[in-house]
Amino acid sequence: MKAVKDGDFMTVCLADNFEGVELILRIVLERKDITVKSVRTQEPMKNLQGRSAILDVHAVDNMKKEFDVEIQRKDAGAGAKRARHNSSLLDAHILKPGDDTEDIPDSYVIFITENDVMQGNQPIYPVERYVTIGKKKVMFGDGSHIIYVNGQYRGNDEIGKLMHDFSCTNPDDMNYEALAKKARYFKQDEKGVATMCKIMEDMRNEAAQKAELKNARETAIRMIKKGKMPLEEITEYIPILSFEELKEIEAEVMQLA
Repeated sequence: MKAVKDGDFMTVCLADNFEGVELILRIVLERKDITVKSVRTQEPMKNLQGRSAILDVHAVDNMKKEFDVEIQRKDAGAGAKRARHNSSLLDAHILKPGDDTEDIPDSYVIFITENDVMQGNQPIYPVERYVTIGKKKVMFGDGSHIIYVNGQYRGNDEIGKLMHDFSCTNPDDMNYEALAKKARYFKQDEKGVATMCKIMEDMRNEAAQKAELKNARETAIRMIKKGKMPLEEITEYIPILSFEELKEIEAEVMQLA
């Protein structure tokens, strides 16, 4: 099996691993009453709305209060504006037509970054909204939360041990069995190794297809801007794009002109 990036390996290990995801949420949110109801990896809608979550999680606490969590792994795309953008998209995904906005569950966007992107030498950075009343700051309480977790942190506590496991691909070196047993399956079990190989191959193919599509779109944009060739002819040069897709790209070009 070809070398697997830590982030990719952990993504696979957490797929449908309710116990492992519960462990992460309980440690990061410092709450022991969380029960995970569903876990989805690489949500298909990311291609439509620009999301890049590795995990979409629906959970509930012991008071039956529901909340949705989006977990991301890489430093890239973990900026403040991206966090705001992802939080708004997560809310839009949660709220169904006809739902009262007052009933929308709490949402958490959690960035478990490879490095200390906030550069504050802290294990966790909670981001909350506050209302300024004179010299006082009061929690706004809109139920929207953003949390950055420092992937470089290695303190001798729960979060330090968890971050060690997140960057570890050897199950025998992991602290938490909820993560180690799934890693052990993909590393040591014959069926698990075969499954991991297939998953990694699919991920590489998907990445190659995305790169090809990106290049095709960039070429189409350049050709449309020159205005020397009708869309029907462009489709012959860029068969990966349908005529309908080229029309959408043309509309985008015209809007930006």
